[in-house]
Amino acid sequence: MVHPPSESLTLWYDEPATDWETQALPIGNGPLGAMVFGGVATERIQFNEKTLWTGGPGHGGYDSGNWTSPRPDAVAEVRRRIDRDGRVTPDEVAALLGRPKTGFGAYQTFGDLYLDIAGAPRSPTGYRRELSLGEAVARVGYTADGVAHTREYFAGNPGNVIVGRLSADRGGGISFTLRHTSPHQDKTVTASGGRLTIRGRLPDNGMRFEAQVQVIAEGGTRTDAGDRITVTGADSAVFVLSAGTDYADVHPAYRGEDPHAKVTAAVDAAAARSYDELRAAHVADYRELFDRVRLDLGQATPAIPTDRLRASYTGGSSADDRALEALFFAYGRYLLISSSRENDLLPANLQGVWNDSTSPPWSADYHLNINLQMNYWPAEQTNLHETTRPYDRYITALVAPGRRTAREMFGARGWVVHNETNPFGFTGVHDWATAFWFPEAAAWTTQHLYDTYRFTGDVDYLRETAYPVIKGAAEFWLDLLHTDPRDGRLVVSPSYSPEHGDFSAGASMSQQIVRELLTNALASAKTLGVDEGFQAETAAALAKLDPGIRIGSWGQLQEWKEDWDATTDTHRHVSHLYALHPGHQVVAGTPEARAAEVSLTGRGDGGTGWSKAWKINFWARLLDGDHAHRMLVEQLKTSTLDNLWDTHPPFQLDGNFGATSGIAEMLVQSQNDVVHVLPALPAAWKDGSVAGLRARGDVTVGATWTNGAPDTITVRTGRTGPIKVRSSVVAGRHRVHDERGHEPGARRDGEVLSWDARAGRTYTIRNAAP
Repeated sequence: MVHPPSESLTLWYDEPATDWETQALPIGNGPLGAMVFGGVATERIQFNEKTLWTGGPGHGGYDSGNWTSPRPDAVAEVRRRIDRDGRVTPDEVAALLGRPKTGFGAYQTFGDLYLDIAGAPRSPTGYRRELSLGEAVARVGYTADGVAHTREYFAGNPGNVIVGRLSADRGGGISFTLRHTSPHQDKTVTASGGRLTIRGRLPDNGMRFEAQVQVIAEGGTRTDAGDRITVTGADSAVFVLSAGTDYADVHPAYRGEDPHAKVTAAVDAAAARSYDELRAAHVADYRELFDRVRLDLGQATPAIPTDRLRASYTGGSSADDRALEALFFAYGRYLLISSSRENDLLPANLQGVWNDSTSPPWSADYHLNINLQMNYWPAEQTNLHETTRPYDRYITALVAPGRRTAREMFGARGWVVHNETNPFGFTGVHDWATAFWFPEAAAWTTQHLYDTYRFTGDVDYLRETAYPVIKGAAEFWLDLLHTDPRDGRLVVSPSYSPEHGDFSAGASMSQQIVRELLTNALASAKTLGVDEGFQAETAAALAKLDPGIRIGSWGQLQEWKEDWDATTDTHRHVSHLYALHPGHQVVAGTPEARAAEVSLTGRGDGGTGWSKAWKINFWARLLDGDHAHRMLVEQLKTSTLDNLWDTHPPFQLDGNFGATSGIAEMLVQSQNDVVHVLPALPAAWKDGSVAGLRARGDVTVGATWTNGAPDTITVRTGRTGPIKVRSSVVAGRHRVHDERGHEPGARRDGEVLSWDARAGRTYTIRNAAP
């Protein structure tokens, strides 16, 4: 089967954008992001630099959410009430343990560039605005008075610049004025030598920020005038932009060098190169990541704009429906590459890197009761390992402030962080009763670090990066676990199932997360051959720990240790299914998996965008491809905007990442050390192929299928050792061989083949049925 070229993966529209959230198109390189509107008379390019935040140490009274005076018996008092009464209301607990936020801050827009086009036509023809996912280039094109006008924009990670080019197919056809606007008042804007410099300090915290935009015209004239630059009669013109702040991810000051020198150097270097050189470097860098995975669902390149493609989507059998699904999968990978790169100080936030506000929803912060973790679900499995480095860096940076919170609030070893945090080590609490308490967050954040080790097999990474963070999170829980007077088991108390119900002891998600953390910590220590005392302590706790997996009175997986679940409950969080996904303690085909299915069915197929995305993953883990696809359909029809951003509402990017992860889970799973290929293929994806997905064990996977049945499966093994591959093709006649035609001596057990793989070899399992 021929894979469609990545160039066919394009969002396109026949009108300019008028709304930032629903219509403008995002470009980004990790640290920088921009939204392109494509206006004819006035082009708007809203841009961001990810570290521009209010709040933190520069804000008077900032205290990382820690209690400002001792509360020596507060946690114990909540435990006593839970032991006595079984449950305590969130308001009652917040009164004892919460505190108002001080200086938490919010992610900030850097402002807007406007290009006022001189002599712009009122009625251009052939207008097209597009975003090529194959090249990460946004374009605007139209014709007026017989002249074809073209604009291109990209955010290049090499050099850390945003670049734009305006051109026409008739000489002297480019005239515009470039200006900057911003809601930030403490700034100066000056133009000199064709360079616009925006420089200031946030009054909230004194953070220094700077952006520079160099305009380079080919032909015509360029004029600096106060706070703007005008180009007249040029054949083409290019601008390069870079931006920065004096933020540093180092506790406790979180301040570094003035950004001026770094921004100046970036713009100077880019301005010294030709547009074609900058573009080629950007495309090569981007495609090295994006082109690793190809997905063909039998789609054709749509003949209608993307907003109409989404509006007409039914999830049925048309090639256009398959095109939107394949585009949505690719878009999630594009957005992750664009908002999380190796040179980032911060990971992708609730909005990735894009924000047009000084007070965005939820501060565009880092929510740790699913949202940040969901951002990175597709990273390893869709072959974007490099995008995880800002996440690792950020979680590691939380350890130092988290140790203080663990010591002062709990009297515990290790480190902790709660429900949401910011770039300034906010590891304490606030006072929103249903969303202030979640000390399990630290444990959950470490799951991805251990999973990175499982995907890569990199023992040095485990030793140097993952294990110290995992061990610290485990030490916290070894000190905090409480003996439940009901049965003598170790439980989390106080425990709160995110944003739902009352406080209790041993809520299912709490237990499942801590069980996974301790299991990973013990396995890591054994792999590294270290910390025998810690190993013994962890193993002893695991032996007494309540696993948090119970089947309730109506066949459901219980959300709490007591059977409180209501059959009419349709809450967006399905936290008690953590052990199904992203955990792996619940396995398809078991009684617990059947109970999870009952719970999912009870909750229904509704919810917010990210909630629907999570349900794609749940149903895929239950090996129900048709229901997983139904959730994808629901997300695309009712929780996706015209620019294909996920909406809560409002817009949140986690749902895009969760959906891409869910599609990958439908195609390859490996959470239980077996590479399961096409585990949840829906009937709607009758014929297709995928290449480049990753499985745990350092394995790269591809497959082709016809009429819903596998034709070929390929696995490339990065390490020497045993491998297990599961597929329905194995149950029938098949052949296994490497690229040299040699058979590896595979052993079959039902649908599972196992053999001793060699590093660097590609093995093919081929359907040999007549």
